[in-house]
Amino acid sequence: MRRNKSTKRSFEPDVIYSRPEFSRFINYLMEEGKKAVAEQIFYQALEAIKEKTKKDPIEVVDVALKNASPLLEVKSRRIGGANYQVPQEVRGERKFALACRWIIGAARSKQGRPMSEKLAEEFIAAANNEGAAIKKKLDTHRIAEANRAFAHFSSF
Repeated sequence: MRRNKSTKRSFEPDVIYSRPEFSRFINYLMEEGKKAVAEQIFYQALEAIKEKTKKDPIEVVDVALKNASPLLEVKSRRIGGANYQVPQEVRGERKFALACRWIIGAARSKQGRPMSEKLAEEFIAAANNEGAAIKKKLDTHRIAEANRAFAHFSSF
């Protein structure tokens, strides 16, 4: 018997910009339950974006998240004793989660500066279709494209 369907969670909008996506991003950024620290880092990054680009930071972040969101990914399927990497489209919620994870991971991998600066740089780079998060997205697409021959195994 199948389990119950999971319910969609609704997210409270963030304090300053009233955007649920920003609230989710802050939650992904948070470490060890320190939400105030994560909020401070995020809002300082938005200020840094505003200073560096002279553009609206909300638009820069939106474009960065859209650019870093993958369209395809591979999932492993076991068929007849062999494992195949089957390319599949990525759902909207997962697109956002992966984009956030990749941007935050790319910012954390840099050394020697405050996290807010590193995050701001990564947002700007992703908005310009460059940087580590975009590279990760392109690698994911390349793997999916290479395994396109196994697309007919997709049954879920």
